[in-house]
Amino acid sequence: MPSNTWGDPNNEWENLNTFDSWGETGIARKIKIDGRDESEELHWYDSSLRTWKARPGPGVLPPLLADMLHDPDHALYSVSAQPHPPLVSPPPSHTPSADEVRTAIPHPNAYFCREHNGWVLLLWKSSTVLPPLHRNPETPLPDQNRRKRTASCVGDGEQPSGPSNMTHHWHRYEKAVDATKLNPPYVYGELLLDLYICCQCSMYCLVSDVIPGVIPAPLVKEFTLDKIGHPAIDKTPKATAVAAWETVLTIIDNRLWRDETRALPVGRPRFQTKIGWNGHVEQVFQVLGFPTDKLAQGDSNTQELTLQPPPIDPSTAEGKASRTKLLRAWVELSAWLAIYEKANKEAMKDYNPIVLHVRADSERDLYQTAIGAHVSQLSRGHLPDILASYTALEPSWKTLGMTPSTYTWELLAFAYLAQCRCDPANTMTYFAHLLTIVNTMLSLHVNVPGELQGLIVEERERYRFTPEDYANAARLLGFGRDNDLGVELDGEVDDDFIAQAWRSARQRAWQDFSDVARKRAQLNDALKIVAEQRGSEALLKVWSEEKGSGMSPETAYQTLYVPKDVDETMLLTVFSMRVEDQPSQSERMREALSVIAEVTNSERLRQFLATGNDPGDSTVINISPEMPRGLNQLGNTCYLNSLLQYFYTIKDLRAAIASLATADAKSFDEKKFTDDDLKRHRVGGRLVTRREIMRSKKFVNLLADLFWNLEFCETTAVTPAIELAKLALVTSQDEEEDETSDKAGTDSSNDTDATLVDDMAPRSSFDRSSPPATQLQSPKSPTGSVLGKRSRDRDGESAMDVDTPAHTPPGPSALSPPTMKASGSGEEAASFIENAIGSSSKRPATSDPDVEMQEDSSLQAPGNGKVPPPLPPRKARQTDDSVMMFGRQHDVSECMDNCMFQIETALLDFQGMATSDDDKTSPVKRLFYGKKRQRLLSLSLNEDPLHQSSIHEKEDLFSHLHVNVADEGFDLYDGLARYFDDVVEVGGQKKRMEVSIVDPPPLLQVQLQRVQFNRETQQAYKSQAYVKFGETIYLDRFLDSANPEKKARSKTIYTELTAARDRVQRLTQGKHAPFASAFANTVDYLSKQTAINLPPDDELLVSLSSEESLIEEQLRTDREKMATLKQQIEDTWKDETSAAYELTSVFIHRGSSPSWGHYFFYSRNLPDRPDEWFKYNDSDVSAVSKDEVLADTTGSTANPYMLVFVRKGVDVIDTVHRFNPDTLQEEE
Repeated sequence: MPSNTWGDPNNEWENLNTFDSWGETGIARKIKIDGRDESEELHWYDSSLRTWKARPGPGVLPPLLADMLHDPDHALYSVSAQPHPPLVSPPPSHTPSADEVRTAIPHPNAYFCREHNGWVLLLWKSSTVLPPLHRNPETPLPDQNRRKRTASCVGDGEQPSGPSNMTHHWHRYEKAVDATKLNPPYVYGELLLDLYICCQCSMYCLVSDVIPGVIPAPLVKEFTLDKIGHPAIDKTPKATAVAAWETVLTIIDNRLWRDETRALPVGRPRFQTKIGWNGHVEQVFQVLGFPTDKLAQGDSNTQELTLQPPPIDPSTAEGKASRTKLLRAWVELSAWLAIYEKANKEAMKDYNPIVLHVRADSERDLYQTAIGAHVSQLSRGHLPDILASYTALEPSWKTLGMTPSTYTWELLAFAYLAQCRCDPANTMTYFAHLLTIVNTMLSLHVNVPGELQGLIVEERERYRFTPEDYANAARLLGFGRDNDLGVELDGEVDDDFIAQAWRSARQRAWQDFSDVARKRAQLNDALKIVAEQRGSEALLKVWSEEKGSGMSPETAYQTLYVPKDVDETMLLTVFSMRVEDQPSQSERMREALSVIAEVTNSERLRQFLATGNDPGDSTVINISPEMPRGLNQLGNTCYLNSLLQYFYTIKDLRAAIASLATADAKSFDEKKFTDDDLKRHRVGGRLVTRREIMRSKKFVNLLADLFWNLEFCETTAVTPAIELAKLALVTSQDEEEDETSDKAGTDSSNDTDATLVDDMAPRSSFDRSSPPATQLQSPKSPTGSVLGKRSRDRDGESAMDVDTPAHTPPGPSALSPPTMKASGSGEEAASFIENAIGSSSKRPATSDPDVEMQEDSSLQAPGNGKVPPPLPPRKARQTDDSVMMFGRQHDVSECMDNCMFQIETALLDFQGMATSDDDKTSPVKRLFYGKKRQRLLSLSLNEDPLHQSSIHEKEDLFSHLHVNVADEGFDLYDGLARYFDDVVEVGGQKKRMEVSIVDPPPLLQVQLQRVQFNRETQQAYKSQAYVKFGETIYLDRFLDSANPEKKARSKTIYTELTAARDRVQRLTQGKHAPFASAFANTVDYLSKQTAINLPPDDELLVSLSSEESLIEEQLRTDREKMATLKQQIEDTWKDETSAAYELTSVFIHRGSSPSWGHYFFYSRNLPDRPDEWFKYNDSDVSAVSKDEVLADTTGSTANPYMLVFVRKGVDVIDTVHRFNPDTLQEEE
């Protein structure tokens, strides 16, 4: 029995004894219901099983069907008509026959509704043969063989041994039967009927929508209310209405049975007394076919209004149609009067109505009995009034297919079980509504039968859950924007990611041994809920194989008689020996090994348990050597995994790191160089400290280990060292700040030989033929700032070449030399982190993107006599053992900068010449950095002539090009164009910033800046806009050496293009946009509104409509112009293809928040197979198509946020780089 951990821990379902409180077990077996399949109900999530069983879907019980057949507040009447006795002798030749009167009723199975003044075709039948279907139904029909066994679930159709089911279970097939194919057919045009089939017996039912009567129901109502509102002096209001309708009926009688052809003056006293004349009366006679005409009165010139009788000669088409209409109206009006008079006897007691020749009898009891809904079949009134009128439960009753008025606990249980039987895919929906009803009863202190409570417990034991349970399960596993994983659990999250999240959460549960059993049980239930909701066999297999029985780690190690520090190779050897010696204990030992695998987070042990083979055995080849290896998650390290995989694909970088694989701290310390030696080398525009050098060498040493495993290991994925992750995710400054948090500040430039660590941690000596053993638990983070770094003020960074103090963090400066901050897409932020998708949620968003280009006096070079202020004191932060492994998403851009800084620092040659930022001898500079020229030109005419004529120019290195992603409809060229030519504000003056590339880098990294700021909400958000890009991009137009004439022409076209785009943006987006539809809606509202008495103003409406047309025309013109201008730009540069770059990597962020989400990336299989791509999703690496990489992401939350291109003809990418033993065999 699974743990009962559902929903609110304070609800009535917790800690209840099943046997003492809920009655005996097997409640479902007490319900009369057949056709259930236990296996199918337990595997309700299995789509293949559902397809095979072909169940008919949701159904309804008879009382709800009765309400669905026709408005439950309206009665249906069977109508019979007799021909009118002759009014004249001899009878006219056109007198209607008895057959004509009979067929005036639309169909033998048509029933009249007075409120609708129309008909409903309704019939029911017990037959093993269904009526001919008009079309194939969207849902399967019930099993016909099963239906044939029983004529009817109720009444005379019951089986001799008693009914197998409490009542019918009806299934609707909308517009499934053509009424013209019935016997007898419906002959008055096309009419499609809804088909209702009982899945348990041979009964079926057909029903139509309301067939309108001759006189529309609204007109009948208005006419009647008008007469009631203006009663005759000698009649009651309702008698007045009846008299008026009788007058209309008499006029029809005279036309049909007297062949009265004389015009009927409507202004004469008799007519006015009987019926009067107004718009309603005129509409009634128009509908009946009596046109109005003006005739002269005798010899005078006076004309009077008359009604002209319609033709009724059946030998003419017009006469036949008019005759049929009048006969139908005669029947309907007679039936209406018969029903109305019967319902208002008290009001009619002093009135003598005319004799009617039509009879109307209510058939509510008849059809309710036929479908099983009669009160004699299903009693009413068992639900307390407080629940019967509780509107919040209406959706629950309806979903279960029943009405509250017929509630009994047995019928509610039957309704629930029948829905689960016939519609297993929605089992959890039905359970949620059942639980809602029962919980509402409990909350309102209504007595709940023990059997019904017992049914809830039984269903819980079968792992039934509600949407709230599913949401809780997702939260337990760490999903949610503000939860551990930082990503919502939606369809884009794959099963492997969920399984890893479950394993990580279970591993965290071991940290609190006092509550570990309950937490693990909750997590097991959570995974099963998620697996079933997704219908994932893979997750269910993981749950089945890994859920365990609650064995503790101590018991697991004791069971196998091994110490806790045993290595995995020895552990597997001991396990195999124990199983061989004691086969009867194999299951318990397997459980022990499973617990150890979970506690140690060992993928090797998991694979051994799943396959029986040790993945560390070099004789076992798991996957093709041509496939790259994945990286296992250490918590929220999906971005770090993508970054490390990206580094590995870069051949020169990989080789440089491999050269330091055996380096250690001693080799650095023995050189005994001075602080002056350190000052000769700069990284990221600043000096580095001994401490940072030591740290960087340790990082690169661990990175080299990882690269070695990616090349040689035979497992599908490698687990990075936790220390490597820590060094990548935590900057050196963060370490220093936390270590000296009780001081006012830190100046790491004061490091001396005395402060250096004597030796770095020894390089791991694990066997390279197998992946390194995972540590038993995550290390204590040296800083609490890993996940919530204190915001650093970047606005003070210099826009010029300024020496920053040695303690400045390595983060952004490692990849982004100081640059000018610009507005919009031209902004190359001084801090990569402030513009990345994963920027820290604790960092305040900048509300004003326009930043002045100026130098901050607080960050002058050390030689100018000014000292930067110390860091302010802050409270010591508590460290969390799980902060590294299971925290929130780290700042992705700071992580990249930190890694690059450490790689470049570790590669410094202190025995060589001094280096500067412009020196490209470093592999990092050589691969990732290009050189750009920036020009600052005046735009304002208000500046003095000296400033107007001045042009400020400088050259800088760059490692990223930044593309602002705010609007839809832009491609990569558009974004880059705005980067290379933008407007910035400097000293309160608008300046044009022109940027050009002097020296293109081998690897071009394009940052798609998706973090935007909403000025209205004062919140940052992630733009999901699609930016179109292709496999190749040409940078010729952005080069400093580009054709000046073409640049000038492009600039002119872009100015016009930008203006057109701005106009479209203003008209279609923003707070009050779109304006065209706003004008249209205003016109529509003003022309139809009746709430306010406004004088008509046609001129205003015409003016507003004209504005709408003008805007639509402006949009059409601008959009056509945009397409033309865009093509002109491309035509201008179509022959400039010397600076060609090929797409090599695409980094993806999936999620709607700018601060949280999941990261993965695509890499092109270069150099040998450029048409192939790999998708790196943590431990899962798969081959994907080019179409997936270049796909339009409109509507998706998975969008590119960084693109990497390689210069065509430059051999720096070797994507797979795997050791292939076959090559050695070939050489031998």
